[in-house]
Amino acid sequence: MRIVVDLSRCEGYAQCAFLAPDAFRMHGDEALMYNPSPDDAERDQVLRAAAACPVQAILVEWEARPAQAEASS
Repeated sequence: MRIVVDLSRCEGYAQCAFLAPDAFRMHGDEALMYNPSPDDAERDQVLRAAAACPVQAILVEWEARPAQAEASS
Protein backbone atom coordinates (compact mmCIF):
# COMPACT_ATOMS: atom_id res chain seq x y z
CA MET A 1 0.00 0.00 0.00
CA ARG A 2 1.22 3.44 -0.84
CA ILE A 3 -0.29 6.81 0.10
CA VAL A 4 -0.09 9.91 -2.05
CA VAL A 5 -1.48 13.19 -0.73
CA ASP A 6 -2.11 16.17 -2.98
CA LEU A 7 -0.74 18.77 -0.58
CA SER A 8 -1.92 21.63 -2.78
CA ARG A 9 -5.46 20.34 -2.30
CA CYS A 10 -5.18 19.49 1.42
CA GLU A 11 -6.81 22.14 3.59
CA GLY A 12 -5.66 20.82 6.96
CA TYR A 13 -8.99 19.50 8.27
CA ALA A 14 -6.97 16.76 10.06
CA GLN A 15 -9.62 14.06 9.69
CA CYS A 16 -6.88 11.74 8.43
CA ALA A 17 -4.69 12.40 11.47
CA PHE A 18 -7.62 11.63 13.75
CA LEU A 19 -8.56 8.38 11.95
CA ALA A 20 -5.07 7.05 11.14
CA PRO A 21 -2.61 8.70 13.54
CA ASP A 22 0.21 6.26 12.72
CA ALA A 23 0.09 7.24 9.04
CA PHE A 24 -0.88 10.94 9.20
CA ARG A 25 -0.08 13.78 11.59
CA MET A 26 -0.35 17.51 11.62
CA HIS A 27 2.81 19.55 12.00
CA GLY A 28 1.71 22.87 13.39
CA ASP A 29 -1.74 24.11 12.48
CA GLU A 30 -1.70 23.51 8.74
CA ALA A 31 1.14 21.25 7.54
CA LEU A 32 0.34 17.58 7.02
CA MET A 33 3.08 15.00 7.48
CA TYR A 34 2.43 11.43 6.37
CA ASN A 35 4.06 8.05 5.90
CA PRO A 36 3.85 7.20 2.18
CA SER A 37 4.28 3.45 2.88
CA PRO A 38 2.32 2.50 6.00
CA ASP A 39 2.15 -1.07 7.28
CA ASP A 40 -0.59 -3.30 5.92
CA ALA A 41 -1.88 -3.56 9.50
CA GLU A 42 -2.99 0.08 9.14
CA ARG A 43 -4.99 -0.63 5.99
CA ASP A 44 -8.49 -0.14 7.43
CA GLN A 45 -7.53 3.07 9.23
CA VAL A 46 -5.87 4.51 6.13
CA LEU A 47 -8.86 3.66 3.93
CA ARG A 48 -11.23 5.31 6.42
CA ALA A 49 -8.99 8.37 6.55
CA ALA A 50 -8.90 8.67 2.75
CA ALA A 51 -12.69 8.32 2.54
CA ALA A 52 -13.20 10.94 5.26
CA CYS A 53 -11.02 13.62 3.62
CA PRO A 54 -13.44 16.49 2.84
CA VAL A 55 -11.45 17.53 -0.24
CA GLN A 56 -10.44 14.00 -1.35
CA ALA A 57 -6.73 14.85 -1.26
CA ILE A 58 -5.62 11.32 -0.29
CA LEU A 59 -4.99 8.61 -2.86
CA VAL A 60 -4.29 5.04 -1.76
CA GLU A 61 -2.39 2.99 -4.31
CA TRP A 62 -2.02 -0.78 -4.15
CA GLU A 63 1.18 -2.48 -5.12
CA ALA A 64 0.76 -5.16 -7.74
CA ARG A 65 1.23 -8.62 -6.35
CA PRO A 66 2.94 -11.17 -8.57
CA ALA A 67 0.64 -13.86 -9.93
CA GLN A 68 1.08 -17.20 -8.28
CA ALA A 69 2.70 -19.76 -10.50
CA GLU A 70 0.58 -22.79 -11.24
CA ALA A 71 1.92 -26.07 -9.93
CA SER A 72 2.95 -28.40 -12.70
CA SER A 73 1.45 -31.88 -12.67
